[in-house]
Amino acid sequence: MPEGPSIRILKEEAQQFAGQKIIEVSGNSAIDIERLQGKTILSFKTWGKHFLICFDDFTVKIHLLMFGTYRINEQKETKPRLSMIFSNGELNFYTCSVKILEGDINLYYDFSEDVMNEKWDPKKAKQSLDKNPDEMICDAILDQNIFSGVGNIIKNEVLYRCKIHPESLVGKIPQKDLKKIINECSVYSFEFLDWKKNNELKKHWLAYAKKVCLRCDLPIHKKKTGKRSRRSFFCTNCQKLHK
Repeated sequence: MPEGPSIRILKEEAQQFAGQKIIEVSGNSAIDIERLQGKTILSFKTWGKHFLICFDDFTVKIHLLMFGTYRINEQKETKPRLSMIFSNGELNFYTCSVKILEGDINLYYDFSEDVMNEKWDPKKAKQSLDKNPDEMICDAILDQNIFSGVGNIIKNEVLYRCKIHPESLVGKIPQKDLKKIINECSVYSFEFLDWKKNNELKKHWLAYAKKVCLRCDLPIHKKKTGKRSRRSFFCTNCQKLHK
Protein backbone atom coordinates (compact mmCIF):
# COMPACT_ATOMS: atom_id res chain seq x y z
CA MET A 1 0.00 0.00 0.00
CA PRO A 2 1.49 3.39 -0.99
CA GLU A 3 2.30 5.56 2.02
CA GLY A 4 1.67 9.29 2.33
CA PRO A 5 4.89 10.43 0.63
CA SER A 6 4.07 8.40 -2.50
CA ILE A 7 0.66 10.07 -2.73
CA ARG A 8 2.38 13.45 -2.44
CA ILE A 9 4.46 12.49 -5.47
CA LEU A 10 1.26 11.60 -7.34
CA LYS A 11 -0.11 15.04 -6.49
CA GLU A 12 3.00 16.75 -7.84
CA GLU A 13 2.91 14.69 -11.03
CA ALA A 14 -0.81 15.36 -11.58
CA GLN A 15 -0.48 19.09 -10.99
CA GLN A 16 -0.25 19.69 -14.74
CA PHE A 17 -3.99 18.98 -14.95
CA ALA A 18 -5.10 21.47 -12.27
CA GLY A 19 -7.42 23.99 -13.91
CA GLN A 20 -7.96 21.69 -16.89
CA LYS A 21 -11.32 20.52 -18.25
CA ILE A 22 -12.02 16.79 -18.55
CA ILE A 23 -12.90 16.25 -22.20
CA GLU A 24 -13.39 12.48 -21.92
CA VAL A 25 -14.00 10.20 -18.96
CA SER A 26 -14.32 6.41 -18.68
CA GLY A 27 -13.64 3.47 -16.37
CA ASN A 28 -15.27 0.62 -14.50
CA SER A 29 -15.78 2.50 -11.25
CA ALA A 30 -19.19 2.28 -9.58
CA ILE A 31 -19.47 6.06 -9.29
CA ASP A 32 -21.45 8.20 -11.73
CA ILE A 33 -18.50 8.70 -14.06
CA GLU A 34 -20.46 10.84 -16.51
CA ARG A 35 -20.72 13.47 -13.78
CA LEU A 36 -17.06 14.28 -14.42
CA GLN A 37 -17.53 14.89 -18.15
CA GLY A 38 -16.77 18.51 -19.01
CA LYS A 39 -15.87 19.39 -15.42
CA THR A 40 -12.84 21.50 -14.57
CA ILE A 41 -10.48 20.30 -11.85
CA LEU A 42 -10.02 23.07 -9.30
CA SER A 43 -7.15 21.48 -7.38
CA PHE A 44 -5.54 18.30 -6.12
CA LYS A 45 -5.13 17.59 -2.41
CA THR A 46 -3.87 14.74 -0.30
CA TRP A 47 -4.82 13.46 3.13
CA GLY A 48 -2.47 10.72 4.14
CA LYS A 49 -2.98 7.89 1.66
CA HIS A 50 -6.00 9.54 0.00
CA PHE A 51 -5.63 11.41 -3.30
CA LEU A 52 -8.32 14.05 -3.70
CA ILE A 53 -9.48 15.52 -7.01
CA CYS A 54 -11.44 18.64 -6.15
CA PHE A 55 -14.24 20.12 -8.28
CA ASP A 56 -16.56 23.04 -7.53
CA ASP A 57 -19.17 21.11 -5.55
CA PHE A 58 -17.71 17.64 -4.97
CA THR A 59 -14.44 15.74 -4.65
CA VAL A 60 -13.32 12.42 -6.12
CA LYS A 61 -11.40 10.38 -3.54
CA ILE A 62 -8.86 7.88 -4.83
CA HIS A 63 -7.43 5.25 -2.49
CA LEU A 64 -4.88 2.96 -4.13
CA LEU A 65 -5.42 0.25 -1.47
CA MET A 66 -2.86 -2.57 -1.57
CA PHE A 67 -2.30 -2.97 -5.30
CA GLY A 68 -3.58 0.20 -6.93
CA THR A 69 -1.54 2.00 -9.57
CA TYR A 70 -1.76 5.07 -11.78
CA ARG A 71 -0.42 6.18 -15.13
CA ILE A 72 0.03 9.74 -16.37
CA ASN A 73 -0.03 10.33 -20.13
CA GLU A 74 0.04 6.59 -20.77
CA GLN A 75 -2.18 3.54 -20.24
CA LYS A 76 -1.92 -0.04 -19.03
CA GLU A 77 -3.44 -2.94 -20.93
CA THR A 78 -6.05 -3.51 -18.22
CA LYS A 79 -9.19 -1.39 -18.07
CA PRO A 80 -8.83 1.58 -15.71
CA ARG A 81 -11.05 2.15 -12.71
CA LEU A 82 -11.08 5.82 -13.72
CA SER A 83 -9.63 7.50 -16.80
CA MET A 84 -9.69 11.24 -17.41
CA ILE A 85 -8.58 12.73 -20.72
CA PHE A 86 -7.54 16.38 -20.99
CA SER A 87 -6.41 18.54 -23.89
CA ASN A 88 -2.84 18.22 -22.63
CA GLY A 89 -2.75 14.58 -21.49
CA GLU A 90 -4.47 11.91 -19.42
CA LEU A 91 -4.66 10.55 -15.88
CA ASN A 92 -5.53 6.89 -15.30
CA PHE A 93 -6.13 4.90 -12.11
CA TYR A 94 -6.19 1.11 -11.76
CA THR A 95 -7.26 -1.42 -9.09
CA CYS A 96 -8.23 1.27 -6.62
CA SER A 97 -11.17 2.64 -4.68
CA VAL A 98 -12.99 5.58 -6.26
CA LYS A 99 -15.65 7.51 -4.33
CA ILE A 100 -17.41 10.86 -4.59
CA LEU A 101 -17.53 13.16 -1.56
CA GLU A 102 -20.25 15.79 -1.82
CA GLY A 103 -19.74 19.41 -0.82
CA ASP A 104 -16.83 20.96 1.08
CA ILE A 105 -13.85 18.63 1.41
CA ASN A 106 -13.03 20.12 4.82
CA LEU A 107 -16.18 18.49 6.19
CA TYR A 108 -14.58 15.09 5.59
CA TYR A 109 -10.95 15.59 6.58
CA ASP A 110 -9.01 17.03 9.47
CA PHE A 111 -5.76 18.08 7.81
CA SER A 112 -4.08 18.58 11.19
CA GLU A 113 -3.89 14.77 11.35
CA ASP A 114 -1.75 14.54 8.19
CA VAL A 115 1.94 14.30 9.13
CA MET A 116 2.96 15.99 5.85
CA ASN A 117 0.39 18.77 5.84
CA GLU A 118 1.30 22.33 6.86
CA LYS A 119 -1.54 22.09 9.40
CA TRP A 120 -0.06 18.99 11.09
CA ASP A 121 -0.54 19.27 14.84
CA PRO A 122 1.82 17.08 16.93
CA LYS A 123 0.11 18.21 20.15
CA LYS A 124 -3.16 16.79 18.90
CA ALA A 125 -1.39 13.53 18.06
CA LYS A 126 -0.04 13.39 21.61
CA GLN A 127 -3.54 13.96 23.04
CA SER A 128 -4.88 11.12 20.89
CA LEU A 129 -2.14 8.77 22.06
CA ASP A 130 -2.78 9.66 25.69
CA LYS A 131 -6.38 8.47 25.26
CA ASN A 132 -5.19 4.98 24.34
CA PRO A 133 -2.52 4.05 26.92
CA ASP A 134 -3.09 0.28 26.55
CA GLU A 135 -2.58 0.22 22.79
CA MET A 136 0.65 -1.07 21.31
CA ILE A 137 2.70 1.68 19.70
CA CYS A 138 2.93 -0.37 16.49
CA ASP A 139 -0.86 -0.07 16.15
CA ALA A 140 -1.08 3.56 17.25
CA ILE A 141 1.44 4.74 14.66
CA LEU A 142 -0.66 3.14 11.90
CA ASP A 143 -3.86 4.84 13.08
CA GLN A 144 -4.69 7.16 10.18
CA ASN A 145 -6.74 9.43 12.43
CA ILE A 146 -3.60 10.13 14.44
CA PHE A 147 -0.78 9.80 11.92
CA SER A 148 -2.43 10.13 8.53
CA GLY A 149 -0.05 9.02 5.79
CA VAL A 150 2.17 6.83 7.96
CA GLY A 151 2.46 3.26 6.71
CA ASN A 152 4.34 0.15 7.74
CA ILE A 153 7.73 1.17 6.39
CA ILE A 154 7.64 4.49 8.23
CA LYS A 155 6.40 2.74 11.38
CA ASN A 156 9.35 0.36 11.45
CA GLU A 157 11.96 2.97 10.65
CA VAL A 158 10.65 5.48 13.21
CA LEU A 159 10.57 2.92 16.02
CA TYR A 160 14.09 1.78 15.16
CA ARG A 161 15.33 5.37 15.19
CA CYS A 162 13.66 5.98 18.54
CA LYS A 163 14.88 2.66 20.00
CA ILE A 164 11.36 1.57 20.98
CA HIS A 165 10.07 -2.01 20.68
CA PRO A 166 6.91 -2.14 18.51
CA GLU A 167 4.93 -4.05 21.16
CA SER A 168 5.49 -1.36 23.78
CA LEU A 169 2.30 0.03 25.30
CA VAL A 170 1.69 3.71 24.60
CA GLY A 171 1.04 4.55 28.24
CA LYS A 172 4.29 2.92 29.39
CA ILE A 173 6.60 4.73 26.97
CA PRO A 174 8.44 7.67 28.60
CA GLN A 175 7.02 11.05 27.58
CA LYS A 176 10.25 12.24 25.94
CA ASP A 177 10.37 9.10 23.80
CA LEU A 178 6.70 9.41 22.87
CA LYS A 179 7.23 12.99 21.73
CA LYS A 180 10.25 11.89 19.72
CA ILE A 181 8.18 9.21 17.98
CA ILE A 182 5.51 11.78 17.10
CA ASN A 183 8.11 14.16 15.68
CA GLU A 184 9.93 11.46 13.73
CA CYS A 185 6.72 10.30 12.04
CA SER A 186 6.63 13.66 10.26
CA VAL A 187 10.38 14.08 9.80
CA TYR A 188 10.83 10.60 8.33
CA SER A 189 7.86 11.07 5.98
CA PHE A 190 9.56 14.06 4.34
CA GLU A 191 12.87 12.19 4.13
CA PHE A 192 10.97 9.25 2.58
CA LEU A 193 9.58 11.70 -0.01
CA ASP A 194 13.03 12.98 -0.98
CA TRP A 195 14.57 9.52 -1.12
CA LYS A 196 11.74 8.13 -3.23
CA LYS A 197 12.01 11.01 -5.69
CA ASN A 198 15.70 10.19 -6.05
CA ASN A 199 14.99 6.44 -6.41
CA GLU A 200 17.08 5.64 -3.35
CA LEU A 201 14.51 4.84 -0.66
CA LYS A 202 15.56 1.26 0.05
CA LYS A 203 19.21 2.08 0.61
CA HIS A 204 18.20 4.25 3.57
CA TRP A 205 16.24 1.54 5.36
CA LEU A 206 17.78 0.70 8.72
CA ALA A 207 15.27 -1.88 9.99
CA TYR A 208 12.57 -2.60 7.41
CA ALA A 209 13.26 -5.95 5.68
CA LYS A 210 16.70 -6.09 7.32
CA LYS A 211 18.25 -9.17 8.93
CA VAL A 212 20.94 -7.64 11.15
CA CYS A 213 20.79 -4.66 13.51
CA LEU A 214 23.25 -2.02 12.34
CA ARG A 215 23.76 -0.80 15.90
CA CYS A 216 24.19 -4.11 17.69
CA ASP A 217 25.27 -6.53 14.96
CA LEU A 218 22.58 -8.91 16.25
CA PRO A 219 19.67 -10.53 14.34
CA ILE A 220 16.69 -8.35 13.49
CA HIS A 221 13.45 -10.04 14.53
CA LYS A 222 10.57 -10.24 12.04
CA LYS A 223 7.10 -10.65 13.54
CA LYS A 224 3.48 -9.69 12.90
CA THR A 225 2.63 -7.43 15.81
CA GLY A 226 -0.43 -5.82 17.37
CA LYS A 227 -4.09 -6.09 16.52
CA ARG A 228 -3.33 -4.96 12.96
CA SER A 229 -0.97 -7.93 12.54
CA ARG A 230 1.43 -5.96 10.35
CA ARG A 231 5.05 -6.96 9.89
CA SER A 232 7.50 -5.48 12.35
CA PHE A 233 11.28 -5.59 12.12
CA PHE A 234 13.10 -4.84 15.35
CA CYS A 235 16.12 -5.48 17.54
CA THR A 236 15.35 -6.83 21.00
CA ASN A 237 18.69 -5.54 22.28
CA CYS A 238 18.48 -1.81 21.49
CA GLN A 239 14.71 -1.30 21.06
CA LYS A 240 13.34 -1.26 24.59
CA LEU A 241 10.06 -3.00 25.39
CA HIS A 242 7.85 -0.86 27.66
CA LYS A 243 5.00 -2.89 29.18
